[in-house]
Amino acid sequence: MAAPDASATPVVGTLRYALCAVLQLLAFLVYVCLASVALDVGTSWMARGQGWLGVYERAVGLGAVALIGASLLPIAVKWALVGRWKPRRIRLWSLAYVRFWCVRTLVAANPLARLTVGTPLYTLYLRALGARIGPRALVFTRWAPICTDLLTVGADTVIRQESFLNGYRACDGAIETGPVTIGAGAFVGEHSTLDIGVRLGDGAQLGHASSLHEGQSVPAGERWYGSPARPAPEGYEYLTVPPARCGRLRRVCHSVVMLLVLTATVGVAEVVVAALLESRPALVHTVTGAVGPDSWRYYADGLEIAAGMVLGLALLGSVLVPVLSRLLSRLLAAGTVHPLYGVRFALQRTVARLANIRFYIFLFGDSSAITHYLKALGYRLAPVEQTGTNFGTMLRHEVPALSRVGTGTMVSDGLSVANTEFSSTSFRTAPVAIGRHNYLGNNIVYPAGGRTGDNCLLATKVMIPVSGPVRENTGLLGSPPIEIPRSVERDHRFDHLGTGPELRHRLAAKNRHNAVTIALFLAVRCLYVCGLLLIAMLPLAGDGALYWPETVGTALLELAFTVGFFVLVERAVVGFYALRPRFCSVYERSFWRHERYWKVPSIVYLLLFNGTPVKPLVWRMLGVRMGHRVFDDGCRILERTLTRIGDDCVLNAGSVLQAHSLEEGVFKSDHIAIGDGCTIGTSAFVHYGVVVEDHARLDADAFLMKGEHIPAHARWRGNPAAALVRPP
Repeated sequence: MAAPDASATPVVGTLRYALCAVLQLLAFLVYVCLASVALDVGTSWMARGQGWLGVYERAVGLGAVALIGASLLPIAVKWALVGRWKPRRIRLWSLAYVRFWCVRTLVAANPLARLTVGTPLYTLYLRALGARIGPRALVFTRWAPICTDLLTVGADTVIRQESFLNGYRACDGAIETGPVTIGAGAFVGEHSTLDIGVRLGDGAQLGHASSLHEGQSVPAGERWYGSPARPAPEGYEYLTVPPARCGRLRRVCHSVVMLLVLTATVGVAEVVVAALLESRPALVHTVTGAVGPDSWRYYADGLEIAAGMVLGLALLGSVLVPVLSRLLSRLLAAGTVHPLYGVRFALQRTVARLANIRFYIFLFGDSSAITHYLKALGYRLAPVEQTGTNFGTMLRHEVPALSRVGTGTMVSDGLSVANTEFSSTSFRTAPVAIGRHNYLGNNIVYPAGGRTGDNCLLATKVMIPVSGPVRENTGLLGSPPIEIPRSVERDHRFDHLGTGPELRHRLAAKNRHNAVTIALFLAVRCLYVCGLLLIAMLPLAGDGALYWPETVGTALLELAFTVGFFVLVERAVVGFYALRPRFCSVYERSFWRHERYWKVPSIVYLLLFNGTPVKPLVWRMLGVRMGHRVFDDGCRILERTLTRIGDDCVLNAGSVLQAHSLEEGVFKSDHIAIGDGCTIGTSAFVHYGVVVEDHARLDADAFLMKGEHIPAHARWRGNPAAALVRPP
């Protein structure tokens, strides 16, 4: 496979780039206008109900229409703008790309699809978009396939969560679409990536943390693993749950009940909140007594409501979520096989959704409070060896009560504890145990039956083995994993800070610093919600008028406020200076300040700008030294001011640029430099101290380790990444 040539990357003119931005803005305005008109008409009809019961009945009906309408719109737009997806190249920033972007954005943002992942409603939605999905297929990934006509999934196939099978990729200045074919009875593991032009045969299995690249094909009945995937040794079996009776009637009943529940709760809540805060802010004025922005009462009431909402969510939720999670988990006995789409399935999905509410993990993560919150959820951590940073701010689990983490273990962001196993007709919960004195890097899936024990270093994106001897007193790197030294000498230079009286003194100081960070986190969210409320409560036109123009204005003002507010917060947190490379202990103040930088600001809003010229502009405002005409389809950049990206680069969905690592209680950070015309593949991970020269390419799911240097025009692949050798 030839390395990419610089001439293959077309140079896009400024005019076409700007025209694309204008067309995307117009498409966004059309969407907001249509939604505002529908909301205005619907809430006016809802308000004419007789009494509270009549209003609620109409709210239920309106919620149903809103959810179904939001689901049908992507389908209609896809068939109108694209028709059937076919293998092709779409030049970035062209008119064809604008059509692609419209469909991609609507499909990815569909609220009903996100709420129904892993159910027959989700596969029905994908079929309506053109995907060929066989009966009883189970799809858990929340990354919805985009080029659905190119996706084939056979009957009884299981696709686990956080897997990428987009049907497209971006590289060399273009979107390339291609087929993804998965046979009947197949399995795709969690955190796996399927590039375009790949195939899994009938009964084939692809392990977790693995990837298939263009041209790869897994023969029928074989087990493959790794990145890129290869045949797995004897003993690797990923579909281990016996089947259960799960007929069509059960699936239909589950779908109907789920639609009714979503309509009566989520749909109504969305309608009521939207009606109060956008279409009918005059009602808010009546309730609060605020008369307008020229009154101090207007701002005081906005702040009071915002503080009540945020602090109430923090206080009540941090109690209710663990209580409900524990109570419901008691009904999920480990090792018992249950059929899908019954009461136990609903309980398991409810526990997973409750326990994974990101707000609380983010609130307590990177502080001593996280161990108390996880124990409240049901984690078995005792005895806790407190470090003040036992767990990061990004953690996923399916049944917390079946999760155990040993004493002295430290976990970075991105751990996913997979303690529920599925077949196409059944599931069972299973305990997951992570040993003592381990260190876990970023973006790791730990499955039930993971074969690691005590005193292990599990590197970023490592594939946890599920067969063979239990690994202890060693390090594991890559997918498939290879053994490496447990630690290096320089990581022990700060050991004296982590023991005895010095530890107690520094841990107490860190706890005080983290408490201030948590307070700042909540204060920033209070001010942000207050700003949204103040904008929403701006006085409108006279009574009886249609309010949709004001609703459009409100939406645009709130979007601009969101960007400006969080850019200002982030720059203020670092004192309006750039971050500097660090090598320090987790018990030093410079690291605590870096933790504050991770926690207090937010970059979630950047998802709204994926695939647009606006996102590189916002990155630039946040401190990234961003080149011209960069295409960002969903990259996450953690240390913005330590990162430089050249002109005409392509950053694919799910990619991560992380200019730091945390090992053995030692924090290290350094610059990331990416040259002109480079491509970072889907779900690829770039570590600190890396240099990628012009027109180089890092393939999907690759892990580019710290300090690596990719020469110009080279192509690297794998976990860990290495130069791709051309075939003879």
